[in-house]
Amino acid sequence: MRIEVSPADVAASRYAISPLGETTAALRLLAGHLPAGPLRPWAERMRPRYTALRRSWPGIDAMRALYRRRLYNADFICPPPTGVGLTFADELAVVRATPLAQARAELARNLAGHHRPPKQIRRLLDSPDVVRHFADAVEAAWATLIEPDWPRLRAILERDLVYRAGRLATYGWAGALAGMDRRLSWSVEGDTGTIVAAGQAPERHRPNGQGLLFVPSIFGGLGIFVEPPWPYAITYRARSVADLLGPAPAGRTADGLDRLVGANRAALLRALAAPATTSQLTAQFGLSLGTIGGHLAVLRDAGLVRGVRTGRSVRYERTALGDALTAEPSPA
Repeated sequence: MRIEVSPADVAASRYAISPLGETTAALRLLAGHLPAGPLRPWAERMRPRYTALRRSWPGIDAMRALYRRRLYNADFICPPPTGVGLTFADELAVVRATPLAQARAELARNLAGHHRPPKQIRRLLDSPDVVRHFADAVEAAWATLIEPDWPRLRAILERDLVYRAGRLATYGWAGALAGMDRRLSWSVEGDTGTIVAAGQAPERHRPNGQGLLFVPSIFGGLGIFVEPPWPYAITYRARSVADLLGPAPAGRTADGLDRLVGANRAALLRALAAPATTSQLTAQFGLSLGTIGGHLAVLRDAGLVRGVRTGRSVRYERTALGDALTAEPSPA
């Protein structure tokens, strides 16, 4: 797939966080449809809750029956956010407002060439209340799986937003796409720049000045929305997703960095592969603002991190020495 963009698209592009998208992606991960990777400990903790959700909300298993990789999945269950700063309730209201005819058309397209669902799931998919069944299931999943940890999840996503938006403003499309997903690349063809998405349908699309919406995800991966009525959007795996686990778990074997600066400071230093504010680190690690501030002061005095003021906020990032100690160079 090729998305041809213009300078006007750079100005119109924006970044957003989707609580709804995180919820549906977490359900896919727990269903085994997405690889858990570094989030396996999280998935194992959530497994009993997910099992209880399946027993109580039939829409969960109906979603499982629709999952397909690299093929069309019904968009109305999890549309891209229509703007920035939306809450879960805002996004869920869009799902609940889906016209039945649209839902039926998208479900039929989703199921074309797919395995035939069991009888009880077919009854739900054919029900006039199918939109409500899906919306109720997603709402229950949000309350059970995501909302209790949302401050920590949002902190990780916000850090990625700041990083990517800065790269788009400073380096243009090539810089914004660098490291976003190995299947995305930037190509210049004459006066036109093109986002190339490998492994997608061989189509060409032009936002025509509408820009793109970039949506980082902790639980999900690459997703591309190019069909009306949704805005042009790309979802991708956020940086530092492993930091969802917070400080190193008890019993983890300490490495040289832990022994040198202490386990909590080592965890903070690793987490600063992506710059973050003190409040974001507080939400992520579940430590007090004073404790985080004290650890950052020690790391700063040792020359391992520095604070950079952006507007009213101070974002901390690793220095070259901090990169060397973590053996994890910052992206160029």
